[in-house]
Amino acid sequence: MMIRRSLRVVFVLAACLLIAPPAHAYLDPGTGSMLLSALIGLAAAVALALKMFWYRLIGLFRGKGRAVQPGEVKGPPAAGE
Repeated sequence: MMIRRSLRVVFVLAACLLIAPPAHAYLDPGTGSMLLSALIGLAAAVALALKMFWYRLIGLFRGKGRAVQPGEVKGPPAAGE
């Protein structure tokens, strides 16, 4: 029942988009390159986010230790301390 209702909503939204009146707007030649560069930037951002998530997931399963943070000393204290 839920799937049937969601399909009906999708069809109504698609019909509303298809019967939109013309905008009579001017798009200059630079608009295409702007949209293309925005899509390339979006794809690069998504790829970077997926890469970061993937390496964190792999590190979690491999059991790698926590990296040393700046200002943190790893190992036993020195003899004079």
